[in-house]
Amino acid sequence: MPEVLFEDMSVEFPGPRGQAPRRAVSDLNLRVKDQEFVCLLGPSGCGKSTALNVVAGFLQPTSGTMLVGGKPVKGPNPDRGVVFQDANIFPWLSVEENAMFGPLLRERKSAKLRDRAREMIERVGLQGFEQHLPLELSGGMRQRVGLARTLINDPSVLLMDEPFGALDAQTRILMQELLLELWERDRKTVIFVTHDINEALLLGDRVVVMSASPGRVKEVVEVDLPRPRSFDVTDEPQFIEMRKHLMEELHSESEKAEGLKTP
Repeated sequence: MPEVLFEDMSVEFPGPRGQAPRRAVSDLNLRVKDQEFVCLLGPSGCGKSTALNVVAGFLQPTSGTMLVGGKPVKGPNPDRGVVFQDANIFPWLSVEENAMFGPLLRERKSAKLRDRAREMIERVGLQGFEQHLPLELSGGMRQRVGLARTLINDPSVLLMDEPFGALDAQTRILMQELLLELWERDRKTVIFVTHDINEALLLGDRVVVMSASPGRVKEVVEVDLPRPRSFDVTDEPQFIEMRKHLMEELHSESEKAEGLKTP
């Protein structure tokens, strides 16, 4: 699995009506190691999703570099799978057809491809729902379809942009535990964007705290909790201590983001 490297990376967006550009990410330096699960945590608007979109190939850095496997990213590629907060599945396609959609853009429909799709559907716990349409599924089930559609491409890097943010609390926990099971099996390199401290500590090997906009790395917290993990780890004293520290850091940056505190 390739590592992801940000070196002095900045991203700017054009300002409105000729105004100065707005810098979303500033001098970001971070190395995500092979098979590592890293969570980006920060206040709204701090550039978490912007950094993720650069890795996905949807954006290019304004300055600095971002490398995947030692090479610059020129554009989107199935080797870097993206899971968004909205499952982004096609409502007129069945679960199985949605799972096969990406590969069908590159190869012909076949029994082998259908078998791969059904394997991914089973892996995310949707066996028996292959022919159902998205309207017949719950929000959590639709997100599982989106995850299966990404995993069928067997990406080396998995990019997740608050994928469980729109789910209810219990469904979110189930999806987090499913993701942990999948990661333990495949050990892909994962960059996971979240504003949920519990989620970051439950999932990540490291939690990268980003500053208020323009986003940069403020702190990196090593999550030294044993794996495999389950939601029960949230009751551990070490987890509670790290959560308290991260709450203080996130509160401070959120105040800056809202203009309530000077930098």
